[in-house]
Amino acid sequence: MIMPNTFRQALAAGKPTLGTHFLFADPDIAELIGDTGLFDYAEFAAEYSVLDMQLLYHMARAGQCANLPLMIKLDQEGQGFWAQAALGAGFKSVLFTDIRTPEDVVECHRLIRADTPEVGGSMGLKIRRPALSGYQPEGYLDDLAAVVFTIMLEKNAAVENLDAVLTTACAKGVDMAQWGPADYGISRGNPGMMFSDEIRPIEEKVIAKCLEYGVPPRIEIREVEQAKRYIDLGVRHFCIGWDRFILQAGLTSVGEGMRKLTEGI
Repeated sequence: MIMPNTFRQALAAGKPTLGTHFLFADPDIAELIGDTGLFDYAEFAAEYSVLDMQLLYHMARAGQCANLPLMIKLDQEGQGFWAQAALGAGFKSVLFTDIRTPEDVVECHRLIRADTPEVGGSMGLKIRRPALSGYQPEGYLDDLAAVVFTIMLEKNAAVENLDAVLTTACAKGVDMAQWGPADYGISRGNPGMMFSDEIRPIEEKVIAKCLEYGVPPRIEIREVEQAKRYIDLGVRHFCIGWDRFILQAGLTSVGEGMRKLTEGI
């Protein structure tokens, strides 16, 4: 049975969306996130983790059990194989990294969209999880069309060619663009730039341009308090927190509390 893409439904309804990241290669994390009932989707940051095809199947099953659509963030190398493998497992969204040119956007579109004359993608029939209960052509193609297409705007080359990149993104149906200050600084030869005030005008330019072209910007934040500035800039889509850092902060809090309590016993 094909799971409805509620993430796509929220976007289509014009609602703000909220996601969270997970790096642990454990399907239980997706289920835990889904069980809160608070998130529109969860992003498996595969670019920074480990994965295989069987793991993707288990993650997608866990997300389906918890009514949680999953996004996968991929490293640019090998992104075609793993994007199609994730969609075959039942993931509902792909975040493509390292966009530099309009041609990069076209290639990402090709990888995840249907191989039909109207659409012009390269995805044919993959008899994997979404089709295991019986192949229905219209349902299969509808499910593929509902996949949320997201790109990273994180390279100096992309910012220098922002109008051309966003024109193509709009034409190819990109659903969201994620600003990436860390990689932007590295691509400028200044790895610490993301922590300086000089990043802000560039970040605000990217957000404003995305809104101008009708490609909704998404922002990654660590704390709820960080959201207000971006909301004032027109951002309505957020991905907050990473499981590794949430766990580390929780362990630090309880550990420090108990150490203070037990000092001198």
